[in-house]
Amino acid sequence: MALINDFLSLIYPRHCQACGMLLFRHETMICKLCELSLPKSNYHLNDNNPLNRMLGGRVPLQKTLCLYLFEKSGKVQRLVHAIKYHKHKELAVFLGERLGNEIRATELPLEFDVIVPIPLHPKKLAERGFNQSEEFAKGLSKVMGVAMDNKSLQRAKISSTQTHKRKYQRWENVEGIFELPAPANFENKHVLLLDDVVTTGATIDSAWQCFKHLEGVKVSLACIAFTKPGNFN
Repeated sequence: MALINDFLSLIYPRHCQACGMLLFRHETMICKLCELSLPKSNYHLNDNNPLNRMLGGRVPLQKTLCLYLFEKSGKVQRLVHAIKYHKHKELAVFLGERLGNEIRATELPLEFDVIVPIPLHPKKLAERGFNQSEEFAKGLSKVMGVAMDNKSLQRAKISSTQTHKRKYQRWENVEGIFELPAPANFENKHVLLLDDVVTTGATIDSAWQCFKHLEGVKVSLACIAFTKPGNFN
């Protein structure tokens, strides 16, 4: 089997999604060098982290789980673009598993009732073919043993891309875009919202509006990356 894999690697070489270098046989998706150098947030170890502080005034999160810190033109951006624009959805699943394994390794007493990925509008989902936040959720769900609900939270209206918008425009762009047709299903539950990249927190705030009046509900957040202040306009 090893010889077959080596032969296939010659014909179909595998590359690190972060740096582009060839992967060795024992490496998956990301080379060992990048695994060591990628900027991990370790926010799950510190509740008083920048992401929690940024959202704390508007969204009272129980926990923030973030894999990497995002910087323009950095390796994390390359990972995000590989998922979002080159349709490497298996990479999103892999990163979800990676975050789940890091959390489990700490043996923190984290208990969630359901994982809810931030949804795409049906039109955008049809264009892209998959929801990167949902694929990320699949990996995290598998490792943490928590069920994923990708149906209940729905995108009520389509929004334009956030990429080139200023901070205040991002908040205006996602106001009232989500709906929760059966909110009672989430009463007295701890919901883990999942997004791919969090920048200003506008999307998370908009999703929180669907949950905030429910009895006994608690909300936490997980994301692939958080954009450090100064890395967006």
